[in-house]
Amino acid sequence: MLSHIFIGVTDFGRAFAFYSGVMEALGQPLRFRDDARPWAGWMPRDAPRPLLLVGAPFDGMPATVGNGAMTALLAPDRATVDRAHAAALAGGGTCEGRPALRPEYHANYYGAYFRDPDGNKLCVACHD
Repeated sequence: MLSHIFIGVTDFGRAFAFYSGVMEALGQPLRFRDDARPWAGWMPRDAPRPLLLVGAPFDGMPATVGNGAMTALLAPDRATVDRAHAAALAGGGTCEGRPALRPEYHANYYGAYFRDPDGNKLCVACHD
């Protein structure tokens, strides 16, 4: 369903370090990095989509956080949710919900919530 997601950031170097740790924990390799623009993207090894992009907003205006906006990343198992959440916190993120089962969503939903250093809210979830 998704082609790509772009997350605007204010400090590309800081954001790249943060997202590199989270995406490594999820097993998603870096597809490209362009410091001149600046932006970077990660995608699955075995598929051309979806693509997660981070960088400075295209219009040159400051990046801002959307109220109610959240990007949820899929993890293959619960241990990966735990690793990604730990990587997010180690990379300067803030916790918005520790890894746990959340049966109010469905019986097997295991997720964790955090914000990147710019305040963008993310979730890592496993549905198995």
